[in-house]
Amino acid sequence: MKNLNQLLLNFEHKQNFKDEDFYVSKSNYFAFNLISSWPKWEKNFLNICGDNFSGKSHLSDIFLKKFKGIRINAHAFRNENLHEIKVYENIILENFDQNIDEILIYSLFNTIDQDNKYLIINSTIPINEINFKLNDLKSRTKNCLFAKIEKPDDELMFALILKSFSDRQVLVDKKLIDFIIKRIDRSYSKIFEFIYKIDEISLKKKKSIDFKTIKEVLKA
Repeated sequence: MKNLNQLLLNFEHKQNFKDEDFYVSKSNYFAFNLISSWPKWEKNFLNICGDNFSGKSHLSDIFLKKFKGIRINAHAFRNENLHEIKVYENIILENFDQNIDEILIYSLFNTIDQDNKYLIINSTIPINEINFKLNDLKSRTKNCLFAKIEKPDDELMFALILKSFSDRQVLVDKKLIDFIIKRIDRSYSKIFEFIYKIDEISLKKKKSIDFKTIKEVLKA
């Protein structure tokens, strides 16, 4: 993993989702550790749950880079996908919620079981808390490993804010980041929303980010 000083050197225009750009803290350690320890799992089903922007898809990228497999959006899962996955050992379902074809997903669970494959399911809430209509699917969703990505701790918030500015080629003093952490909502989506707004204001005013700009965005 990159440390914070190394992250400062990463000045690409777009966000980077490489393995080394994933910052591990207490908030996401369990999920990261499970992903890294494949195939030494107790079960063939893993549900990674966490808020939007918490890093679920980034973990999927890391997994696929190391161990190969196929990624499918749960909302777009179709009959032909049941045939498509036959050649893969690892399947990742993104954006899993109650708005899925329950019969098809139940068939997927059976295929995973029968063919001894592995299924990683990314969702915002644990899938065993979703009230599915199909009782067989509801029962299946309880037979998973569960890894919850918690709300970001201070260490992870610092890394996320630093990296977000770095991706935009913006250097920010550590004191400013500490100031932000103490005042911003402990939410992944709020962090990225804040970064976007402060970067936008800074570009419009053609001035570097300072305490005044930060306070202006926080009040808004």
